[in-house]
Amino acid sequence: MARITLSNLAHSYYPNPSAEEDYALKEMNHVWEDGKAYALLGSSGCGKTTLLNIISGLLKPSQGRVLFGDTDVTTQPTAERNIAQVFQFPVVYDTMTVRQNLAFPLKNRGSDAAYIARRVSEIAEMIGLEASLNRKARGLTADAKQKISLGRGMVREDVNAILFDEPLTVIDPHMKWELRTQLKSLHRQFGHTMIYVTHDQTEALTFADEVVVMYDGRVVQMGTPEELFETPEHTFVGYFIGSPGMNVIPARIEGDKAYVNGSHIQLGRGYGKLDGKVEIGIRPEFTALSNSGGLPVNVRRVEDVGRHKIVRADFFGNDINIVAPEGVQITSDMNRVVFNPGKVNVYENDWRVNGEAA
Repeated sequence: MARITLSNLAHSYYPNPSAEEDYALKEMNHVWEDGKAYALLGSSGCGKTTLLNIISGLLKPSQGRVLFGDTDVTTQPTAERNIAQVFQFPVVYDTMTVRQNLAFPLKNRGSDAAYIARRVSEIAEMIGLEASLNRKARGLTADAKQKISLGRGMVREDVNAILFDEPLTVIDPHMKWELRTQLKSLHRQFGHTMIYVTHDQTEALTFADEVVVMYDGRVVQMGTPEELFETPEHTFVGYFIGSPGMNVIPARIEGDKAYVNGSHIQLGRGYGKLDGKVEIGIRPEFTALSNSGGLPVNVRRVEDVGRHKIVRADFFGNDINIVAPEGVQITSDMNRVVFNPGKVNVYENDWRVNGEAA
């Protein structure tokens, strides 16, 4: 296992990059702690797979260094980094049995036969393939083959890190939940450093100790699920995390008040002069529909999703979502919205601004 340090790291697929937009991965400096589980989360094209490939050694960065512990591995090939990697689509040996596939990484390193048998049995039970250990991989479904691929990535206990590149893409929804749970259990038991790439926020939030949110080639926030939800440091984090995502509304800020179309919203903190694009962000969970107080909204529709209701409304020409508890009756006179002042974030050019205590 290893602490992973990314020092002045950046990458461009152009031979002579001259501007920031030429970089698929903008310059970053991060330390990922030994034994933690991290998720790289973001939409397609944000740079998460590029970063994973640099960490694994499949790609050499245009600049900067990658360290495992105190060892600079930037120029080391994948085989010398002592990692395991699981890819998006299953990579298995079709002519081998499930048992042989799972045992291959250990046999390749000359492990003891009794140890190999024990580890293969443990991993097979974890991925639900005990009954198929003697079957050839060729005849199995894509779902089962990906479970073999996952198992082979996890069978070694001595790796510096285990890297997962969207490994549950071909897994059915119920099995996804089960395998995520088992991965968490494995992490708690053996303490491997794990890095998991996904575009699925549910996978990221349920798997990781810390989620690394990427947008346009840069890390915009790194934190626990609670931190990402409560205090999104970038409007993209607010939009991407949560269902529905954070409401982002253009505003003018004066001290501890935000003005939208001339009407003011009380803030929990005070702010100085802000320049550029100024917005407020508030989670739908921290708003409430009311028939008095607050500011006027035009309710367009109400969606009952079982655990709560989502109110879709127009707020001074801006789309806004309001979450109402399941038991709340929504009547025609409920045409005002109330904001929780302490939960309103302020953004300048998409980045969160820390205000002063009001």
